[in-house]
Order: sequence, then C-alpha cells, then structure tokens
Amino acid sequence: LVMEYGAISLLPTAFVLVLAIWSRRTLESVIAGAILAFLIMDGWLFLDRLAAVTTEVLMDEVTAWVVLVCGLYGSFIALLVKGGGSYAFGQMLTRRLTTKKSSLLATWLLGLVIFLDDYLNSLTVGATMKAVTDRFRTSREMLAYVVDSTAAPMCLLIPISSWGVYFAGLLEKNGLADTGEGIALFVESIPYMFYPLVALIIVPLAVTRVIPLLGKMRDAEMRAETTGDLGIFEDPALAVEPSERANMSVFFLPIIALLFFTVFPTVDLLRGVMAGILFTVIQYWAMRIMPLTELLDTCIDGLKSMIPVLSMLLALFVFVEANDAMGLTEYVITGVEPYMTAALLPALIFLTLSVVSYTTGSNWGVIAIAMPVAFPLAEALGVNLPLVIGALLSASGFGSHACFYSDSTVLSAQGAGCRTYDHAITQLPYAVLGGAFATLFYLIAAYFMH
Repeated sequence: LVMEYGAISLLPTAFVLVLAIWSRRTLESVIAGAILAFLIMDGWLFLDRLAAVTTEVLMDEVTAWVVLVCGLYGSFIALLVKGGGSYAFGQMLTRRLTTKKSSLLATWLLGLVIFLDDYLNSLTVGATMKAVTDRFRTSREMLAYVVDSTAAPMCLLIPISSWGVYFAGLLEKNGLADTGEGIALFVESIPYMFYPLVALIIVPLAVTRVIPLLGKMRDAEMRAETTGDLGIFEDPALAVEPSERANMSVFFLPIIALLFFTVFPTVDLLRGVMAGILFTVIQYWAMRIMPLTELLDTCIDGLKSMIPVLSMLLALFVFVEANDAMGLTEYVITGVEPYMTAALLPALIFLTLSVVSYTTGSNWGVIAIAMPVAFPLAEALGVNLPLVIGALLSASGFGSHACFYSDSTVLSAQGAGCRTYDHAITQLPYAVLGGAFATLFYLIAAYFMH
C-alpha cells in the first residue's frame, strides 16, 4: 500500500545519509532510517509494522535468493583463499606485474572478464587481487574502487548477466517488447548506457593518474604509501597460510566449474555457486589440499564472514520497502515531470533516478517503479526509446555504484577487505565525475536525435 507523504517522504533518506556520514556506520544508519520511516507512518505503533515488513522481506523469494547466493559465495571464496587458489593465482600474477599501476590494471581486466554478476565479480576479484595489490602498498580503498567500478557497470553492458536478464524482463512486462524480445531491445539500448561506459573508462585513467587522485582517495593512497597502513578490515579467520600443494588448478578449476554451472543450460547463479562449492570440496579433498573436516569448517567460516554483509542487505531491503510505502520515488518523479521536454528528458531521467537510486540504495526497484512513468512520457514527446532505456538503466548503475549502503558497495568493500564507509567515501568523487559526463552525453544525444 503506497501512501502519499509528499516532502516528508524525503526525511528518512536524508536522515540515513547524514547519520552515515557523521557516524561512519552504514548498517546502523540504514536501520535507524527504516525505524524513522515507520515512526512517521505508524507513530508509536511502528514496531508492529517494522516486524511485519521485516518478516515479509525475509519471506520474499528475491531476498531468500540474495541471502543464499551471497552466503554461499562467501563459502566458495573462503575455499579458494584457504586452499591456496587465490594465493597461487596471485603469485603467478606477481611474477608478471611489477608496479602498482599494472596490478590495478590487471584487477580492472579481471573484472571485465567476470561479467556474469556483480556479486560474483565484487567478491571474487577483490579476494583474488588483494594479495597482489598489497605488495605495492595499494590502499584497500583503491582496490575496492577498481573492483566496484567494473562490477555493476560491466554487468549492465552484458545481456546475459543477471542485470541484463532482469531488465529485459522489465521491458517485456511494461509492454515495450514482445515476450522473448526484451533482450533485443536491451541490446539496442547498450550504446546509450553512458554511465557504465564512462565509469569503466575512468578506472584506467584514475589508475594511471591521467585523472589525479580525488578527495579522500588521495588521503587513503598517501596513508598506504607512506605508513604501509592499507586500511585492511576483514575476518582474520580467513587470513591463513595456504596449502603447499596449491597450484594454478586449485584456482582455475573451481572458477571454471562455477562459471560453467552458472551459465548452462540457463543462467542460474544459485545453482552455479552450489555446484562450484561441491566441485571445489571434492577437488581439494582428492588433491589432499585439506582434510574433509577442515574443508567443511572453511565453508562455515566463509558463511560466517558474510553475516555483516547479509545483515546490511536485509536492513537495506526493509528500508527500501519503507520508502516504497511512503511513495518517495513517485513523489520525486512527479516533482520533476513538469520540467521534462524532449531535449531534457533523457538527462533529467538519468539525473532524477540517479539521485533516488543513490539515496535509497534501491537500484532495480526504483527503475521498476519509474518505467511506467518514463516510457509514456518518452512516447508523448517523441524521444528515442533506446536512449530513454539507456538513461534509466544508467541511473540504476550510478545508484548501485555510488550509494553508501547499496549491495554493490557493501560487497566490493567485503571482497577487497576494507570498511564499507571508507570505500563509499573514496569512490564517490569518481562516481560523480562519471555521472557528470553521462548527463552531458544525454543532453548531446537528445539534441542530435530529436
């Protein structure tokens, strides 16, 4: 049930942002924001609604899928790390990579290759590359930025990723494409997804210092280079000496198994990670990397290491439900609607929904709400449809990338082994730079295509 609270619907989100910046604690800020939203809606009876919504969120099929996938990715990555697969891969790279720049560019390239899902990308690439980048006194914040900037942006540009499949389904649901034709329309809009394209290009420019270190990233890199404090924040249980039997097969075979079972016969991340864990346990046991009991303990340790992330995601889902109930997205879109002309529509859609997605932490949900409003407007004003789709989906990518408490930000920080807040605040200037360029490109494209 959506209620219309007008400008009051902005309060919980503003509260979360201010509290997160002041306290540097993202989980507690999101929980406080959700409580404030329910207080506004239900007064002193807010606990009843909070309990009901939290239960609904936990029972939701999508939430269950996310919790299972993220938790099991934790187990899979713990096996790779403790079994020595990540170490062996890192050693191989270290022999070939001799500078900080080359190690970060290799991280970027690895992120471009693992494009099936941003969760898989964020966790695997960070966990694999931190041993390499640590050697060159690279701050974990810089590593997290490179990982995050290739995770969601890359998944947006690949039709067979989880993002591509979801948005293609939304396009069909909104009647813009016939059943089964959503992917074709999604592919048509890829050249107009300016934000992910720009975000991907900014990374090597930032790594090679063509774009100088910005904001807090400058402080983080200076701290790492001068004091050796890399900003490490991770579960010490997983920082163990790898097995002497570890070789390249200990890394590549599990990854190949995970990717194979994820993609064939249809894309299914949950099946892929389950098969990946099973394959890895059998392989490591057969190669005597670890005894079976230790392998199973490692799976549990990996699951435990994801508890902070899962807590954050559940809090975020409850917060998103609260914002939806208050009608936040509808309020913002209605406020901007009078200013939308053919020349401004793509840029305004990108800017407005980027702000909503950034402040609420809802990437897929906000776009689903906005589509039924944006597409009739585009049709009425005669604006190119793939251009508008590109603007919508770019906004989703910006929100995922820039938000302090989005799933992508939390998982990239977890994968790289740094605090979520530190990653978010150091990454923000680069995301804003990408957003500014994307806005300019939407203005130019609308001018020439109208």
